[in-house]
Amino acid sequence: MINAIYIATSQSFSGKSIIALGLMHMLVGKTKKVAYFKPIVNDAPDVALDNHINMMIQHFGLTIPYNDMFAFTREEVLQYRAQGNNAYIIDTIIAKYKKLEEAHDFVVVEGTDFLKEGVSFEFDANIAIAKNLGIPVILVVNGDGHSPIEVANSFVANCKSFSDKEVQVLAAVANKIKYDDVDAVKELLAHKLPKSILTTVIPNDKDLGNPTMKEIVAAIKGRLLFGASQTANQVDKFIVGAMQLRNLLTRLEPNTLIVTPGDRGDIILAALQADTSKNYPKVAGLVLTGGLEPEEPILKLIDGLETVVPIVQVTTGTFETVNLIGSTQSRIYADNSRKIALAINTFDKYVDTTSIEDKLYNFHNEGITPRMFQYQLVKRAKSAKKHIVLPEGNDDRILIAAARLIKQEVVTLTLLGNPEELFAAAKRLNIENEIRQANILNPVAADCFDAYVQTLYELRKAKNITLDMAKDQMTDVSYFGTMMVYLGEADGMVSGAVHTTQHTIRPALQFVKTKPGVHTVSSVFFMCLEDRVSIFGDCAVNPNPTSEQLAEIAISSAETSKMFGIEPKIAMLSYSSGTSGQGEDVDKVRKATELIKERRPDLKVEGPIQYDAAVDPTVGKQKMPNSQVAGQASVLIFPDLNTGNNTYKAVQRETGALAIGPMLQGLNKPVNDLSRGCTVDDIFNTVVITAIQAQA
Repeated sequence: MINAIYIATSQSFSGKSIIALGLMHMLVGKTKKVAYFKPIVNDAPDVALDNHINMMIQHFGLTIPYNDMFAFTREEVLQYRAQGNNAYIIDTIIAKYKKLEEAHDFVVVEGTDFLKEGVSFEFDANIAIAKNLGIPVILVVNGDGHSPIEVANSFVANCKSFSDKEVQVLAAVANKIKYDDVDAVKELLAHKLPKSILTTVIPNDKDLGNPTMKEIVAAIKGRLLFGASQTANQVDKFIVGAMQLRNLLTRLEPNTLIVTPGDRGDIILAALQADTSKNYPKVAGLVLTGGLEPEEPILKLIDGLETVVPIVQVTTGTFETVNLIGSTQSRIYADNSRKIALAINTFDKYVDTTSIEDKLYNFHNEGITPRMFQYQLVKRAKSAKKHIVLPEGNDDRILIAAARLIKQEVVTLTLLGNPEELFAAAKRLNIENEIRQANILNPVAADCFDAYVQTLYELRKAKNITLDMAKDQMTDVSYFGTMMVYLGEADGMVSGAVHTTQHTIRPALQFVKTKPGVHTVSSVFFMCLEDRVSIFGDCAVNPNPTSEQLAEIAISSAETSKMFGIEPKIAMLSYSSGTSGQGEDVDKVRKATELIKERRPDLKVEGPIQYDAAVDPTVGKQKMPNSQVAGQASVLIFPDLNTGNNTYKAVQRETGALAIGPMLQGLNKPVNDLSRGCTVDDIFNTVVITAIQAQA
């Protein structure tokens, strides 16, 4: 069984961070405890945190102490090598690695960066470390600026170096390959490398390779005058603004950085105006050269603008500044969630993860962790893409989540709203490219509007609705989106970031209606706790359900549990367990439990039962020793909305658990509600579970 992998390269800026992020993302969805280890870092922690370690800690929520995730700084290794103390280096690395290996199911080990002096020893050092740790290697080669034959020959030479030291190369990744060279590189690698080595070719992606304004500012040692909130802007192109204004404007392309002397007020103001104009692409930023600063009236004007792209001042001349910008290399930082998501999506798109998994490990884990659950949800949603409508398109959170969903190719999306307003907001948020891939519909201007009105009228005329009333209701985005789902023009709907729960689900109750045999629409939350995922219901819809309704809620929740790969063990919660308590509230739960056993004898259910007896194995065994559910419940049904809503929020806040939902159940087609305080992650997760409901 392989429980670790080493990511190595032979040059700087190879893009091995894509492989590291992709592997970590894949593994946290499959394995309970994953560790990340970088034997040699560039700087000591008191000088600068290693970017990759910091990124892994923050993005994947690793709780490993930072100092446990590396062994030496580069300077320390050079010092010990000069003293002839190589054995100490290897022994220390092995000891640190083994500590992680013993506490985790899998360890991703990443080699050195080749960024500073002393690079001559690095390739051999990586081979030695991988050999002494006894783990196989994924080898990454940077193809930028190299021909296909040069890339292939580099792999042949590097793989031979590893095999000469009896280190197995598991996979070879050719990264940053020109699109026109992809097929040639694939053919050469298949011909030149052993069949046992998995080969992957990743095309060059400017969104990953091009720097951000933050990186440009650091590279040119600039002083940021304005636009601190937009330093994450990506720079795809840079031009010198030394020509007449009309010539500058004709040269603007998306994400262009304009370099101009600081006294060119006309260029500065034109660039800012172009950035806000719908007729020109987004401007990445401005660099003002020569140590010159705009005149006071211009500074005052800029200071009064609502949004301003980054404006940076440098003391160097235009020629020197342009050379510095041209040599700036991009990296993926912990705070750049967009690039992290893109890197992971690139890995998923081009790497044969099934073959990697087969070679890496072959073991089964008990239970399911939150990371496993989230990974599996997204993977399942991607397996059969569904079409989801988001009625609240003019909310920034909805747009950002939509861009993330589109970028990761999870679902097909329709956003409701005025197209011009949505694109303007997307441009402001720097997600215009992604949002343009969605279907944008303005309900009142849509070609289908009259047909939708007529359909609603036919469905509801028995309820005394008139055609004018139907027309008025169809201008409401909740009705319009729900009608898309009803007619099969969308597979599901997610709303509620702006509207109330009642506003969101009323149309669904009116004409989507409930599944055959189901009379109660209810909701569940997926509570992602530290070591398991539990289902809580009903925490959002039914204030005081009857015994009949509780039974229906429990049965629907059990079906939901199965749908998402969780074995349903139902606990019907109350303030007493078994026969110990009496009273109206306990009797209601007891009757509901009896109804479930009558209707679904195949389900494991216990009730009434207290929360501690339901989830704690020790307490469960003491209070209900013969129960199949006590101490191991996965579906927890609360007796009323007051108890359920407060409990899920208390668990969420006190334990730090992730609560995904609410997910509505019982409807003929999936319509799900968001909290008005929802985050981008909440929206993302709710769309994912809606897509899975639609698949079912």
